[in-house]
Amino acid sequence: MNILVLNGSLDQREGSTPTKLSAYLKEHLEAQGATVSVFNLVESGIPLFDYTLQKTPNGVQVMLNLFRNADAHIWLTPLYHGSMTGVMKNCLDWLELSSKEERPYLIDKLIGLICWADGGQAMQGINAMDAVAKSLRAWPVPFSVPIVRNALFMAPDYQEITQEYKNKINLLTSIITSKRVVTI
Repeated sequence: MNILVLNGSLDQREGSTPTKLSAYLKEHLEAQGATVSVFNLVESGIPLFDYTLQKTPNGVQVMLNLFRNADAHIWLTPLYHGSMTGVMKNCLDWLELSSKEERPYLIDKLIGLICWADGGQAMQGINAMDAVAKSLRAWPVPFSVPIVRNALFMAPDYQEITQEYKNKINLLTSIITSKRVVTI
């Protein structure tokens, strides 16, 4: 199974939350036999969405190919003002270029959703991503991982994900890797 991890954060520090979550997901999924690609929006070169451009920007073409070729996605974002990051929404808007294809958007792709916030509001980001995934004809899995960021890592050094959140992430990946959307 080919899984795409979409990192919707612009935080590229080595020890950042999205870096640690992406690394954990990659390691865990590869141990289950999946092929994993991590797409970091901060490195993507995706410009603001402009449907009128005559030529598709290279970063967008790379993104479109990764999104199409993945069997499933896991989307990660911090909560920004009650939603996903603007850069993530902008990236997903570029999927409009696929609207006239035989299998447009993210039709029948399984999508896992993970959002973190400093408080207990991460579910707002999950809901925003869920609405976009459904609009793109994808299938958000019926389990998501809203994270209270200051409970995500273990003391004293706060480098490793707590067992509680590992269990939740593992359940999400288990659902994604064991279920398939049957198309007619």
